[in-house]
Amino acid sequence: MSNKITIEPVTRVEGHGKVTIYMDDQNNVRDSRLHIVEFRGFERFVQGRPYWEMPVLVQRLCGICPVSHHLAAAKALDVIVGAGTGDGLTPVGEKMRRLMHYGQVFQSHVLHFFHLSSPDFLFGIDGDPAIRNIIGVAMHHKDLAVQGVMMRKFGQEVIRLTAGKKIHGTGAIPGGINKNLTIEERDELLKGPDPLNADKMVDWSIAALDFFKDYHKSHAKMLDEFAVFPSNHFSIVRKDGAMDLYHGVLRAVDADGKKILHDVDYQEYDSYIEEEVKNWSYMKFPYLKEYGKEKGWYRVGPLARLNTCDFIPSPLAQKAFEEFKAYTNGKPNNMSLHYHWARLIETLHSAEMIRELLNDPDLQKDDLVVKGKKLQKGVGVLEAPRGTLFHHYEINDNDQITLANLIVSTTNNNEPMNLAVNHTAKAFMNGHTEISEGMMNAVEVAIRAYDPCLSCATHALGKMPLEFTVINQDNKIIDQKSK
Repeated sequence: MSNKITIEPVTRVEGHGKVTIYMDDQNNVRDSRLHIVEFRGFERFVQGRPYWEMPVLVQRLCGICPVSHHLAAAKALDVIVGAGTGDGLTPVGEKMRRLMHYGQVFQSHVLHFFHLSSPDFLFGIDGDPAIRNIIGVAMHHKDLAVQGVMMRKFGQEVIRLTAGKKIHGTGAIPGGINKNLTIEERDELLKGPDPLNADKMVDWSIAALDFFKDYHKSHAKMLDEFAVFPSNHFSIVRKDGAMDLYHGVLRAVDADGKKILHDVDYQEYDSYIEEEVKNWSYMKFPYLKEYGKEKGWYRVGPLARLNTCDFIPSPLAQKAFEEFKAYTNGKPNNMSLHYHWARLIETLHSAEMIRELLNDPDLQKDDLVVKGKKLQKGVGVLEAPRGTLFHHYEINDNDQITLANLIVSTTNNNEPMNLAVNHTAKAFMNGHTEISEGMMNAVEVAIRAYDPCLSCATHALGKMPLEFTVINQDNKIIDQKSK
């Protein structure tokens, strides 16, 4: 009687899934699959709801990155209420949203690096699982743990003061925002006691980046050779090619850096992107229509954003970006664990932008909302912490949602995540008849590099543990392990 190898749940990722490894008769990995098998239904049950509910309703997809869904939905509804796309709001409306978004990116990146990924760096991929976690970090690297906690706290405070609450706020509404930032609120973030102020966050962001670079010096082989494969890269960029996490045009480059999607309007995203369905996963597989299923898939997220943009419009992050690009002689970086390097550069950029926005007097203005001629379709796109996020809504004459299509970051990363799992399984499992805990964690490390939000990607109901199954050439389960 065959049993499943189960990790319940997968550790240190947001969401759960199932990995199946297929072995040949030499006990080498023949194939692998990352399944997302939770029920997909969110796009259906919002149909019939009033359109203005969407920014508050759809952010319930996630407790980690609700601001991303909140703002993407609001941007789509801006179009519907006649406020135009991302640059059509009042200055206070756009800048308050940007401040909210940078707070979200900052806290999410900090959570991912310090809480989810640093245990693998500090204790090793095959380290003792009893200490290879955030508790172990707190016990053995107290200063680093405190830094991570306080940085995330600051990001959450930025969200609270712009969105109204730390989780599931209401700050963005169709056509603008429902509050500005008072002088007292500004000073709370700008001039607060150490360490909870903007200057300290910039300093600590530099320190986190220095920590990674120092680690890289002594672990370059592991970081540079783990799950490396060529791919296309996709993101939004500002019209002048700068990194812009809130608004821009769609750009993609191939593994050599050649532009293959030429800065197009995201309102027409469905002219360029198709979603493939496979019978072993509820999560779809997007690809660029022009290049087809085999060659059109792409990566999104911090690594992809640094590969697609021309520069970063904040001085300290730009300097770090130049060093990052020099490491690959200006070519796109296809090293999966360098997602963390890119993530920390974006953390620094977010800290710089938060500080810059807090000093902007536009945040105290009172013209909060713009409206114009109503349309029946709107698309909102931004760069969520995990990658490019699409919200597409259509309404009827009664202001009810008739169509909703969401392509979330992890969905965009579905194919490269599967490839990363396959590369890792081959590197760690080939030739072995018994599967160790360290081998299983190596596969999880590959998934964690993308910072996936599996529950967002499938719009899941309920909780599903990860199942880890190894099958031989006769379709028999050959090992079982559980955590």
